[in-house]
Amino acid sequence: MRVSQFFISTLKEAPTEAELPSHKLMLRAGLIKRLGSGLYTWMPLGLRILRKVENIVREEMNASNAIEVLMPAVQPSELWQETGRWDVFGPQMLKIKDRHEHDFCFGPTHEEIITDIVRKEIKSYRQLPVNFYQIQTKFRDEIRPRFGVMRAREFIMKDGYSFHVDESSLLKTYRLMHETYSRIFTRLGLKFRAVAADTGAIGGSHSHEFHVLADSGEDAIAFCPTSDYAANIELATALPAPNIRAAPQGEMQKIPTPNKKTCAEVASFLGIPLEKTLKTLAIKANDQFFLLLLRGDHQLNELKVKKIPFLSEFEMASEQDILQQTGTVPGYIGPVGIDCSIIADQAVINMSNFACGANVEGFHLTEVNFDRDLKIPEHIFDIRNVVNGDTSPDGKGQLEICRGIEVGHIFQLRTKYSQLMKASFLDESGQSHWMEMGCYGIGISRIVAAAIEQNHDDHGIIFPIAMAPFQLAIVPIGLEKSELVKQTAEKLYRVFMNEGIEVLLDDRNERPGVMFADMELIGIPHRIVIGERGLKQSIIEYQGRTDQTAQSIAIDDILFFIKQKLCIY
Repeated sequence: MRVSQFFISTLKEAPTEAELPSHKLMLRAGLIKRLGSGLYTWMPLGLRILRKVENIVREEMNASNAIEVLMPAVQPSELWQETGRWDVFGPQMLKIKDRHEHDFCFGPTHEEIITDIVRKEIKSYRQLPVNFYQIQTKFRDEIRPRFGVMRAREFIMKDGYSFHVDESSLLKTYRLMHETYSRIFTRLGLKFRAVAADTGAIGGSHSHEFHVLADSGEDAIAFCPTSDYAANIELATALPAPNIRAAPQGEMQKIPTPNKKTCAEVASFLGIPLEKTLKTLAIKANDQFFLLLLRGDHQLNELKVKKIPFLSEFEMASEQDILQQTGTVPGYIGPVGIDCSIIADQAVINMSNFACGANVEGFHLTEVNFDRDLKIPEHIFDIRNVVNGDTSPDGKGQLEICRGIEVGHIFQLRTKYSQLMKASFLDESGQSHWMEMGCYGIGISRIVAAAIEQNHDDHGIIFPIAMAPFQLAIVPIGLEKSELVKQTAEKLYRVFMNEGIEVLLDDRNERPGVMFADMELIGIPHRIVIGERGLKQSIIEYQGRTDQTAQSIAIDDILFFIKQKLCIY
């Protein structure tokens, strides 16, 4: 492709609203153009990248014997009402009416649609298992679209759905999809981790997320470097430590702590380690008031709290509720002398000689100890996020925390949707059973942004070779001034094209610095520079996108050299 016959629109500076590196670089490189809030046009350069991702996903899904379909983006409300998700899905769903005042939505996902198809088409166990997938535009009305295509309202997704006669068959396909996703992200050249995750609004029994590792990732991942354990931090289990408490060292005291409300402020003011403070949070559930206790250096895991049966619908207590129940304001509440239900994190039980709120504004208690100053709470659960150094749940090492961007998610839905929508089959004896179901999603457009978050520098994007819009850039110096440069550039362009190499010839009448900057910005992995001085010595310059310096290559060797770089033999 010649730049003069293509469309490249780069910017020196990103718009002010761009926050993440991927958002800035995608706009600067001209991969996308903003249309409205959370809405982007994929420009020719960006579309080439997007199609490469789609092709790899499609190839691997087909290789796993999944069958491609394409379902309508606009969906009738009746199917969503069958599953109860018309109201449950919330304001993320864009609801519309047609001219007859019938309700529709712009599909955020397609569980209902595919289940409707299968219940009409499949009646016998002989037709199962079956695994359908599609690559299609979705719409979710994000309350705050941001980060470009990372959290856009309209996006491209691969969603797949499998149907089975029993759980064993479902598990077999689930494992196959896990392997397929691993192959997809490996082929895309991404560093990733598959982690155990919560099923969320989709539902089901088990799920795994696939995260591209990047410092800017919104999700925290706990993993053990000496084993295969990995889980979203919301789901990672904190193991209880041995029940060993130090003996009391002094009498409990009430100490003035004016304007010190957080554990960090109190620890600094008292000159004690943060882990020697007790964090007390007030919540309400079923019109009942509870206190949650955590070590001061730990963070509450709300998902774990919601899994406690009597706290499944909890919410944080208001200041009025706290004042009424404790006589004080947030920041000074504590468990000593309080008559209410208390739930403690496992790590709290090993605390001794700690500081906590005194239930009097402006005061904290120090040298507090269980058994002596307050009872050990009746309810003890794992309600915190794991931290670096915690014992791995599999007992094979210590946990480390990294950041990740979710780009894929697989679920074992079991019979959630088949029961609600009456998708059944007849077994060998004519007995009717609900179909077991799996669900498998990949954020196609999100992968592009995630890849950039993981692969960029001060000069621009560093695309993995499998995703790059072009494999090789030819930058001729003085194309319009030197016939020798022009002829050589044209000859090499045709040679590379004939070898099936995706090459971009920058035939613009621009300064070398402009051309170099653009090729680096858009992330082309390999670049050759053709100049008259080098040609007189029968050499041209080669530089990889991450190379610090260029190297001289003989013209007669350049094709072989580039094919080696591209692993073309």
